[in-house]
Amino acid sequence: MSRYLMLLHETPAHFAAKSPAELQAIVEEYIQWSDRLRKEGRLLLSEKLVDEGGKRLKQQGGQLLVSDGPYAEVKDVVGGLFILSAESYDDAVALARTCPHLLHGEVELRAIDDA
Repeated sequence: MSRYLMLLHETPAHFAAKSPAELQAIVEEYIQWSDRLRKEGRLLLSEKLVDEGGKRLKQQGGQLLVSDGPYAEVKDVVGGLFILSAESYDDAVALARTCPHLLHGEVELRAIDDA
């Protein structure tokens, strides 16, 4: 089995427009999905990232530049991540296809280099 990183891309405004009851229903969908994969031994790690804040680092002219971000007004942020165990990319895509996040944003799937 190989490991795959699944990054959840989202537009912050999408979730900001939801009512508390809608947000709770969405959270429940993620919990049920991740619990099922965890029981199957296919989910190795899951983390929700905070909605705002963070730091962006960049090397420029021999100096480290640190800036705040991402901000809620940006169009795309990484809102969370999952590490999946799968036989192949096709298998990982089959798992990701069932993720409730696809109703709210995009999923980026990357193989983890276990070399």
